[in-house]
Amino acid sequence: MSAADGPLVVGVDSSTQSTKVLVVDAATGRVVASGQAPHTVSSGAGRESDPEQWWEALVEALRQCGGAAREAAAVSVGGQQHGLVALGADGRPVRPALLWNDVRSAPQAARLVEELGGAQWWAGRVGSVPGPAFTAPKWAWLREHEPEAAAAAKAVRLPHDYLTERLTGEATTDRGDASGTGWWASATESYDTDVLSAVGLDPALLPRLVRPGEVAGTVRGRAELPFSKGVLVAAGTGDNAAAALGLGLRPGAPVLSLGTSGTVYAVSRERPADPSGTVAGFADARGDWLPLACTLNCTLAVDRVAALLGLDREAVEPAGGATFLPFLDGERTPNLPAASGLLHGLRHDTSGGQLLQAAYDGAAYALLRALDLVLGDKTGQAGQAGQTGQAGQAGGESTGEGAPLLLIGGGARGTAWQQTVRRLSGRAVQVPEARELVALGAAAQAAGLLTGEDPAAVARRWGTARGTLLEPVRRDEETLERLAAVLDGAGPLLGAPGRSLGEAE
Repeated sequence: MSAADGPLVVGVDSSTQSTKVLVVDAATGRVVASGQAPHTVSSGAGRESDPEQWWEALVEALRQCGGAAREAAAVSVGGQQHGLVALGADGRPVRPALLWNDVRSAPQAARLVEELGGAQWWAGRVGSVPGPAFTAPKWAWLREHEPEAAAAAKAVRLPHDYLTERLTGEATTDRGDASGTGWWASATESYDTDVLSAVGLDPALLPRLVRPGEVAGTVRGRAELPFSKGVLVAAGTGDNAAAALGLGLRPGAPVLSLGTSGTVYAVSRERPADPSGTVAGFADARGDWLPLACTLNCTLAVDRVAALLGLDREAVEPAGGATFLPFLDGERTPNLPAASGLLHGLRHDTSGGQLLQAAYDGAAYALLRALDLVLGDKTGQAGQAGQTGQAGQAGGESTGEGAPLLLIGGGARGTAWQQTVRRLSGRAVQVPEARELVALGAAAQAAGLLTGEDPAAVARRWGTARGTLLEPVRRDEETLERLAAVLDGAGPLLGAPGRSLGEAE
């Protein structure tokens, strides 16, 4: 390893499928070592993982970093949001963790919204209208369906909380990740006793909230870890808030993340409160807000369609009249947990490449329609904001209008994804060169502990948002109108009897 210009820090991304670790020079942002180890996710009735796997994967990924990890002065963990980790008196999981994409708690989510004053109450007080992804309905589901496991739980954690506690021995969380539980009220920035009472959760089982910039603890001596005892541990945060740090986002700069799930978000100075439930009013990891919309079906769904057709994922052809809503795992945005894929407009001359492009279009459209709401366009017309604007500076101050759309995640470097997003948004698209933005954001958070800087400013100093800028193209209005007509008119077929998908719940 070459000499570093500054102290070394470790950033961790514990995602649904794997744990990735970066050892980063805090002065320059240079990645000096990296490691990765996989997790497994159950494919049964729900989506679950054993949290012990996350720890084992973290240990293995750190081992791959060699001597660099041993020199680290600080570490931070970014983790998948919403997951429910229930721990027993011995600190071990009483059952596998319920993951964000486990939709079995949809009935509990609907019941909570109704019982506690409706969508307007939730948006105004909690900042979000909870769906099945949120942690509060998952706890309600556990108490209802597995009361023995719920009774055995002596601590309730989020995935990043679990790993941070394994590092420090202290139970902590941060505002960014806590804001995705449903029991953290954005209006007061504290746990909400009414919600906790409604789901039957003792607040004593929850971790302490660590403020932005505060040290969560220090690494306790563990033989399996390469760290020296006493290494600083930052608060950590949820994966989307960590990626926002990793990009050094300023308010208004729009982000579209293409992964197993798709997300769209932007940092905001104003606390979000969307009673339609489309936009989650998350907090960021710095003290601002991160209005965000998430879809369950993104790259994994499109790749599944490509596999069914026997095609390479890039083998697209202009879709013609075919419309495909690839809601293969149910859907979160729009809130249709029981939905399945819907194909419309199939003809004798429809080719496999056209069907594949239609799947890209359907996945991208759901995200772009939500992005307009994230940026404050209440009409939700996909791509309307900024459609004729010139590309601005990534991460700069803006209202979203004219700023390039930062395209990140596993799909961001795929030509078919890039061209689909450009065509349906009418925006300039910027693809940052930096790849592991969640881990980089966590590393920036760790670096901020050492330097006293805002972690987003650290990432801007590192230049993490630099990348290829693709100029805007004319929006494909015909495809957008066809998608809108199918999505808003197919409610009963998609598991939403009695209402159009364009209506708030």
